[in-house]
Amino acid sequence: MRVLVLRHVPHEHLGILASVFEKNRIPYEYVDLYKEENPDVTLRDAGGLVIMGGPMNVYEVDKYPFLDLEDRLVKKAMEKNLPVLGICLGAQIIAKVLGARVTRNREKEIGWYPIRVTEDARKDRLFRYFGEEEVVFHWHGDTFEIPEGAVHLAWSSLCRNQAFRYGSCVYALQFHIEVTQDMVLEWLGVRENQMEIASLGGKINPDSIREQSPRFMARLNQLAESVFGEFCGILKKGVLGCS
Repeated sequence: MRVLVLRHVPHEHLGILASVFEKNRIPYEYVDLYKEENPDVTLRDAGGLVIMGGPMNVYEVDKYPFLDLEDRLVKKAMEKNLPVLGICLGAQIIAKVLGARVTRNREKEIGWYPIRVTEDARKDRLFRYFGEEEVVFHWHGDTFEIPEGAVHLAWSSLCRNQAFRYGSCVYALQFHIEVTQDMVLEWLGVRENQMEIASLGGKINPDSIREQSPRFMARLNQLAESVFGEFCGILKKGVLGCS
């Protein structure tokens, strides 16, 4: 069993999740979609699917043709009852495949912001580790509606829909619990990200993000270890655990 990891840019990788996979002896394989226009990839022999974040939007198929491939892979994974995890763009792709709208959020969330969990989250296998309010890392400008039949798990004052579960094994997280301190610093150093922040007219202060990161990172990493550890438990059960 291996987990297929769809990656859109080099710096948005598994982060903490990689070490959790290794600790649980779960092999994974990156599919670097940015390297090939039409990558030849299938779910053959895959035991799960993880879709990472990226700067593109789900509706930019003409610019990024691999988005069509991702839609098909997510749909096929759900048809096969495979565990699926989407983070940021990955979450939006899952929402789109399930028929929900993905639109611009009323403002961009970049940096450390609090989220709150729903009542349903308290009974959820992954989200039971979240406190009533947690400060997590964000980097997004779009948002999704909660798909029909999905369970709403988290929200914030700036973005009503922060996470959902579909069925028992499909999870979509708008925020980034996978990041490490080094990843945050790397993201802030990416030229395209710097240009994005500059375009917001001073609303986002990268120096503040750097200063806040040590204060919130230890709890975020602890949370990620627990949440991703549970996802590994789902992966180990495989299709039988998702039926």
